[in-house]
Amino acid sequence: MNGQVTKYDKDIRNAIEVMRRGGVILYPTDTVWGLGCDATRSDAVERIFAVKQRADSKALICLVDSANRLQRYVRNIPDVAWDIIELATKPVTVILDGAANLAPNVMAEDGSAAFRVTREEFSHELCYRFQKPVVSTSVNISGMPAAATFGDISEEMLGMVDYVCLSRRREKTRRAPSSIIKLSLSGEVNIIRK
Repeated sequence: MNGQVTKYDKDIRNAIEVMRRGGVILYPTDTVWGLGCDATRSDAVERIFAVKQRADSKALICLVDSANRLQRYVRNIPDVAWDIIELATKPVTVILDGAANLAPNVMAEDGSAAFRVTREEFSHELCYRFQKPVVSTSVNISGMPAAATFGDISEEMLGMVDYVCLSRRREKTRRAPSSIIKLSLSGEVNIIRK
């Protein structure tokens, strides 16, 4: 058991070290495998767009470890957001207005940003120890199918990142992308993806 814990801890430490240097990681999340980086660094976010061959006009999802962490990156969070985050039984991403302290290229043109509080063990621990939001976008070239398991990831994609996490590589369970809900300050709810 100790050997596994050590590998797990080292895996998280390696991923954090790479993100602190502005690098891009490939890591397991509460949904599909993700490309990640420090969501507060524009240069790192630019690398994500380059890897995905995607226009930077599309906003990215940020993972955080807790609702408390979320408060550091959104000015005013509507009450309904707290209910959704607390009561969700599956991964749900909320798009909130008034994002702050993030790289500008993570946010949408209207100043909103997408966040998900992850409860999955690895991504939660990664976000908790990093103490900042971590970008989470599917591992694929824009327009191509997302990698649901590690085995779905192409050699090309593996070679385009700075660190590939070791955890959960053997899993065969296919996880679905999160639901996405846009919430306005007035409490209006708009379901983007079920």
